[in-house]
Amino acid sequence: MDVAYVSAFAALGGSVVGGLISGIATWLAQRSQVLAGHRAHQISHREDLFRDFIFAASKAYGQAMMSNQPDLQDIVSMYGAINRMQVLCFPRTIACAQRVARATGETYLRPNKTFRDILEMMEKGTGVNPLTEFAEAAREELRSLASR
Repeated sequence: MDVAYVSAFAALGGSVVGGLISGIATWLAQRSQVLAGHRAHQISHREDLFRDFIFAASKAYGQAMMSNQPDLQDIVSMYGAINRMQVLCFPRTIACAQRVARATGETYLRPNKTFRDILEMMEKGTGVNPLTEFAEAAREELRSLASR
């Protein structure tokens, strides 16, 4: 075989390998960007869902402390958020949200609280914030998603 052919095939082989490596590098970079965008979307969607649940649950729990008559719209909003979480969220987060809903329902059955009662509960740190465990579970879930 002529030396010119070997040189030409080597140059052609080098161009093919270089082109493949460049194409693979571009594909990997785009794949990484798409995955990062998807992860950011998942985190944002869950943050919105957690915010909606916290708002609905806080409103329903506050109503339960002051009245024995449930506002069904607040209860439905809270359970709607829990149902949306069941599609996306970790089991621990869902279980915590369900415990908040149960605590809210049980609070409607207890005697109403006055503002003074609520202030005393806040000072003692008891029974005022049923969302603490949920907030911790949600924070842990968001951290887990961000670290992937």
